[in-house]
Amino acid sequence: MPKITKIEPKIKALPQRKKVAAYARVSMETERLHHSLSAQVSYYSELIQKNPEWQYAGVYADEGITGTSTMKRPEFQRMLADCEAGKIDIILTKSISRFARNTVDLLETVRHLKELGIEVRFEKEHINSLSGDGEVMLTLLASFAQSETESISNNVKWGIRKRMQAGLPYANGHMNVYGYRWESDEMVIVPEEAAIVRRIYQNFLDGKSRQETEKEFAAEGIKTRAGAPWVDSNLKVILTNVTYTGNMLYQKEYIADPITKKVKKNRGELPQYYVENTHPAIISKETFDYVQAEMARRRELGCFGNKALTLNCFSTKIKCGQCGRSFVRSTRRNRAKMSRLGEKYTFWACTSHKKTNCSSCSSGTIRESVLKEECAKVLGIPEFDEDIFSERVERITVPESGTMIFEFTDGTTLEHHWYRNAKKESWTEENRKRASQYRRRHPVTRDDITCFTTKIRCEECGCNYRKQTCVMADGHQNAYWKCADKKNHPGKSLREDHLKEIINEVLGLDEFDEQVFLERIDHISVRNLTHLTFHFTDGSTAERDYEYSKEGVPWTDERREKQTEAIRDSFTPERRKKISENMKRIRSEKHWSSKRK
Repeated sequence: MPKITKIEPKIKALPQRKKVAAYARVSMETERLHHSLSAQVSYYSELIQKNPEWQYAGVYADEGITGTSTMKRPEFQRMLADCEAGKIDIILTKSISRFARNTVDLLETVRHLKELGIEVRFEKEHINSLSGDGEVMLTLLASFAQSETESISNNVKWGIRKRMQAGLPYANGHMNVYGYRWESDEMVIVPEEAAIVRRIYQNFLDGKSRQETEKEFAAEGIKTRAGAPWVDSNLKVILTNVTYTGNMLYQKEYIADPITKKVKKNRGELPQYYVENTHPAIISKETFDYVQAEMARRRELGCFGNKALTLNCFSTKIKCGQCGRSFVRSTRRNRAKMSRLGEKYTFWACTSHKKTNCSSCSSGTIRESVLKEECAKVLGIPEFDEDIFSERVERITVPESGTMIFEFTDGTTLEHHWYRNAKKESWTEENRKRASQYRRRHPVTRDDITCFTTKIRCEECGCNYRKQTCVMADGHQNAYWKCADKKNHPGKSLREDHLKEIINEVLGLDEFDEQVFLERIDHISVRNLTHLTFHFTDGSTAERDYEYSKEGVPWTDERREKQTEAIRDSFTPERRKKISENMKRIRSEKHWSSKRK
C-alpha cells in the first residue's frame, strides 16, 4: 500500500520592521529656532510613523547646544546609548551640520554606528552611511561644515572686536561679575555683594593675606553667589578685576580654537581695549592700583610676604639639588600607618614630594631636630642659634639624601655629610609594643579578611588567631583558625563551620549572620582550644566548650591502593641508592661520635 505524506503550504514570513529614530538640533535658544526645532520633531515623527516598514523609535532633540562637540549634547548621547542597546536600526537627520560640525567626532560616531549595523541617513546631502561611497562623501562634507563653523566664529570675533573698539559696555557679552547684575545692556551694582567686594579689598589693605580672608569668611558663613565657600582663587579674581573701578578691560581671554572652545589667557597674542567709565564703580581706581602694587611687592618677597604662613630661619634657604625647588616644613607622626600611636615631629622635604609626589626626586627628608644639630656642627657652635645661622648661611643645597652643601654669606662653600637614622631611632621598644597591639585590633584591608579577623584571641599568649584553608579529599575546602604563636600551639585549630554553629547557639540565630556577629560580639577568647569565652559589646560574657576533633573522609580501598602504588613508583633505583648512601653516612657519623664520648 503506498505511503501518503501531506505537504502543508509554506506561510510566508512577514518582513521585520526597522526601528527608526531621528535626531534634530538647534544651536541657539531663541523663539524662532525653538519653533524650528518643534517643526523638525513633528516632521520626523510623522514621516516615520506613516511608513509601514518602519517602527517609530523616537526623536532625539538638543536645543541651544553647539554642534562642535558630541559630548555636551545629552540627547545625542542618549541616542547613542539606545543604539548600543539595540533599540535603533536607522537614524534620520536633516544634514551633516545638524549631526556634528566636528569632522573627527562625525567620522568616529558614524564608524561606531556602522560597526553596530546602524544606518545614518543625511537628507540634505542624500548620503547613506552604509553605502560604498558614504564615508568619502561624509569626510568631504564634514570638512566643509567644520570650515563653516570656523568662518562663523571668525565673523563673530570680528563683530565683538568692533564693539570693543567702540567702547560698548556689552562688547564682551553679559559676563557674570560678582557685585553686579545686568539690566538690559547696563551693569547695576548689587549692594549686598558690593559690600563683600569692598571688605575683601579692605582686608588686603589692612595687611591680611587671602588665606586669612578665606578663613574669616568661612567662620562667618559668607558664600559666593553660587553658594560655594570663598577660596584663594576666588579672592584673587576679585582683587585683580579692574571692572570694580567702573572701567573695563576687554579681551583679557580669548578662544583659540572654535572646535575645542578652549579659553586661553591673553598674554599679548591679541590687542586689549581699556574703556573708562562704562558702569558705576564699587572701589576707586587709586585703591585698585595700590592693591596691585602691594600684590607685586608681596609676590617679590615670596613666602615672607604671606603672613598666614608659619616661617622660620630655614624657610627659602634649603634648596633641592635635583629639581631646584625649595624645601618646605611639614609635620607628621612617627608611624604614618598608625597615626594615633606615634608622636608628632617636624621635617623638611622638597616641594615636589608634597605637591606632585615626584618619585624621581630622591633628595629625601630631614628632621628639623637633625637639621639643627648638623647646622650647629658645621657652624662650630655647641647649640643651634637662629640668629647666627641667618647671619652666616646664605643657602643649603641638598643634592641627595645624606649630603648638604652650605653656601656662606662670605662666599665660601662646604660639603657636609650626615647619616640618616630617623626610622631606626623612632622604632623604640615602646613603639613596637604599641604597633603590635594596634595591628591586632586593626586588620589590613585584604580579600581574605573576614568577620573573625582580630576577633579570636588566645588567652595564653594574647595573639590573634589566623585563618588557614585545607582542601579535603572530596575537593571541598574547610577553613580553620589557628593561633599566630605556632611554637606554643602547633597543629591545633578551630574549624570555622563548627565555630559558627556555636556562635549561632550563643546568639540564638538559626543561620549565621556576619553583621549581627560584628554588632553583638566584641571578641572571642580561647583557652587550651577547649574553652571559648564570648565577650559581648555590652560588657557581658558567655562561655562554651569546644570539642577538638580532626574530621576527615575515610580512605577507600581504591585510594589506599593508589597511594601505595604512588609511593612504590617514587622509589626509583637512583633514589634508593641515594637513600642508602645517606643512611651509611649517618650511621658512620653516629659511630664516630659515640667513640669520641
